[in-house]
Amino acid sequence: MKRIKTRGLGSSHSRESIRNYHQKPKNRNFDKPRFSMHQKSSSNKTNHRSELEGKDINMFINRAKDPTEQMVSASINNFESLPILSELKANIHHKGYTSPTPIQDQAISPILEGHDLIGLASTGTGKTAAFLIPLINKILLNRSEKVLIIAPTRELALQIDDELYILSYGMKIHSTLLIGGASMNNQLNNIRRNPNVVIATPGRLKDLIERRELFLDNFGTFVLDEVDRMVDIGFIQDIKYFISLLPQKRQSLFFSATISPKVQEILKDFVINPITISIKTRDTSENVEQDVIRVSNRSRKIEHLHDLLIRDGFDKVLIFGRTKHGIEKLNRELTSRGFKSDAIHGNKTQGQRQKALDNFKKDQIKILLATDVASRGLDIDNVTHVINYDLPQTYEDYIHRIGRTGRADKRGVALTFVE
Repeated sequence: MKRIKTRGLGSSHSRESIRNYHQKPKNRNFDKPRFSMHQKSSSNKTNHRSELEGKDINMFINRAKDPTEQMVSASINNFESLPILSELKANIHHKGYTSPTPIQDQAISPILEGHDLIGLASTGTGKTAAFLIPLINKILLNRSEKVLIIAPTRELALQIDDELYILSYGMKIHSTLLIGGASMNNQLNNIRRNPNVVIATPGRLKDLIERRELFLDNFGTFVLDEVDRMVDIGFIQDIKYFISLLPQKRQSLFFSATISPKVQEILKDFVINPITISIKTRDTSENVEQDVIRVSNRSRKIEHLHDLLIRDGFDKVLIFGRTKHGIEKLNRELTSRGFKSDAIHGNKTQGQRQKALDNFKKDQIKILLATDVASRGLDIDNVTHVINYDLPQTYEDYIHRIGRTGRADKRGVALTFVE
């Protein structure tokens, strides 16, 4: 597959990864901290604007653990039985996929049949492949097909692009990324080469449309991914604007973890006679141990974090904070204390963010700090601990954060600081 590249740092890592995938299918101990932890917080006040303000975080922990939420049925299909081309099946096999996840099992066939679709599924359910597999097949059958995928953050867009590259390897399907922090001139050149697939974040997409460099009526298939997150971070008007520019004849795919009234506003104008799929699972893996760290003296908070990070078992730690400034300040403090750490947030260039992610994935740094916006779409193996240094804004953000650990049947720990 020829790939139109828009990346700076990190692109060589993707090429190395795909070589490894096609040489060998990719297969998917912690010590409990000895620091004193308490299951209940008596604090009724924090300095964060959050759903947790004035509440006991254990309500969130108990809700996340609720086994009654486990309602996913087993797959009834397998990839070999799906009506997709043999070269695509071969790449699925090389990717290491054996049987479809529930969202893949239920979504692929309707998309192949040309239906509009609403997929209600959270991150980590395999939804990216659920729409990429049928869309790759669609392009293979019609080389003039053009697909636009809109994602809320650069990291999620990059993850989708990596997945597309692996699944369409050797098929000469052209793709390009339109994201902030990358060269506008390169992206303009790539658009003019008429790629089959465009993966974009809302800000850069709107900019290129307003420059009259990209016209949405040239696309026959549209994917809105993690729509709830796009609404949360303020892109609802942009999404409505994009929908107003779409051709009447199209296939529209809509993925979101939840459908709030604001998300419903987008939905009613986007899909036509859709098939709806809801994959309801327990919000977090049973492999994630959740706990609370009570901090009585705010000025000692960094010392408590330091004491945790030097414990045995804290081998690969993801720390979440509320603001860009706060995360950057905390990263500088940890670095000055001798920790191997880096940070990703909105003030970093795309090259800086990708370099930090690659270093964390390759275990060249032990600690990665992130804000919620920058972290969306992170898919990193073997994270031993997630630490909520600042309280998350919402329950959904809490679930997203702690879901970065305890993946692929491995144990993980999620710790939340409460002042």
